[in-house]
Amino acid sequence: MTAPDSATFEDHLRTLETLVERLEKGDGTLDDALRDFQQGMALVERCKTALATAEVKVETILTAAQAGAPQP
Repeated sequence: MTAPDSATFEDHLRTLETLVERLEKGDGTLDDALRDFQQGMALVERCKTALATAEVKVETILTAAQAGAPQP
């Protein structure tokens, strides 16, 4: 399973959940587990980046809203 750059945050989370389920079952080989773990760590980084980007956008929106808000 790959995570293309066009994948959404939710796509990454679903893929990550699938990888975790496979790792928890422990049915695969060690090589499979290592590959899944490596892919999972890459997805975690992508999710962190997406969340950080969203946080900046929210902060920007809030700052703009506060600047335009009427002062008492």
